[in-house]
Amino acid sequence: MTVLGILAFALAIAASIALHEAGHMFTARAFGMRVRRYFIGFGPTLWSTTKGGTEYGVAALPFGGFCDIAGMTAMDPVTPEEAPYAMVNKPAWQRIAVLAGGIVMNLLIGMVIVYFVAIFAGIPNPNADTTPRVGEVTCVADQVDAGTLADCEGEGPAGEAGVRPGDTIVAVDGAPVEQFADLREAVADKQGQSVELELLRDGAPVTVAVPVAGVERITTSGERVTVGAVGITAAPIPDAIKRYGPAEAVPATARFTGEMLRVTVEGIAAFPGKIPGVVASLFGAERDVEGPVSIIGASRTGGELAEQNQWSAFWMVLASLNFFLALFNLVPLPPLDGGHIAVVCYEKLRDAFRRIRGLPPGGPANYEKLMPLTYTMAALLLAVGVLVMAADVVNPVRIFG
Repeated sequence: MTVLGILAFALAIAASIALHEAGHMFTARAFGMRVRRYFIGFGPTLWSTTKGGTEYGVAALPFGGFCDIAGMTAMDPVTPEEAPYAMVNKPAWQRIAVLAGGIVMNLLIGMVIVYFVAIFAGIPNPNADTTPRVGEVTCVADQVDAGTLADCEGEGPAGEAGVRPGDTIVAVDGAPVEQFADLREAVADKQGQSVELELLRDGAPVTVAVPVAGVERITTSGERVTVGAVGITAAPIPDAIKRYGPAEAVPATARFTGEMLRVTVEGIAAFPGKIPGVVASLFGAERDVEGPVSIIGASRTGGELAEQNQWSAFWMVLASLNFFLALFNLVPLPPLDGGHIAVVCYEKLRDAFRRIRGLPPGGPANYEKLMPLTYTMAALLLAVGVLVMAADVVNPVRIFG
């Protein structure tokens, strides 16, 4: 099942890439532009056929794809026959629409996946009662490895101090606790001290002084650190996941998509800072489960989820990948779609100032001046891609230990 899951996820990624490029192609054709080639993959051609003036094909290296539109930039030579259909000779808004076609396609793919998961399996319920309640009081122990704690006995500091399962945690040392993570953060640096927990038990307020024990934990970089712990586990949140009907799934999908896009933007912003951790993982450091993964790593994750029969998570990972592809391509640097969009916007802004000065439009931007930046960005993307793929082979992310 793991192998089948890996293959299924790899095929789903390939389909997402193919649809991204199809988004460019369909939009270009809608505006009367000439699409020369539509290929999945790079490098030597494995198969191709020509239909309607467009060559469709599959190349040997399955790490992307491309849609070759005549006259995409002023540097792209066009024949006299292609000139009326060249992208560079079309209005700016049409060029931007074509460049954004792939981005919009990835957004649509992600939203469609979220919609069907909301109907058939369920997505996080924004109205669920997230009040932090005590599930269990347990002993505290050092961490042995990534997913294991040492054996221990007893109720632990919180249980011995009088905390009981079912208690609602209101505050710690006077600071309100809105979610269980607030308690964890509050005691993390107070080992050897005591904290005052304000609780609600059967509707009545209870105050308990709880000593904080020091325990060893392993960071994502493999370092052992000592943090505070009191031995409280959270009670499950009732109705945390909700299934929706076809109609009510529409606004639920829009809401959850917005949340996923917000998290994706944060992930892209943090991307450069994750690279040192990827490098360290090549030399044995623990892999950050929230760090970047390649197509290889994403497919392995899909295989693990398939093996555990967690198909809703399988599809949500694919949706998340499509949202990443969409927003990453919006980054305004060549050779990404956002870089080409930025050039078109620059041309319009430049021409607006020229009109104010009584000058004619300046014509297409000189892409030759951008080539050093384009080559640098392409080299960086390639280097990072190879680095992450290597990490995914020698030290892959394992979500189930």
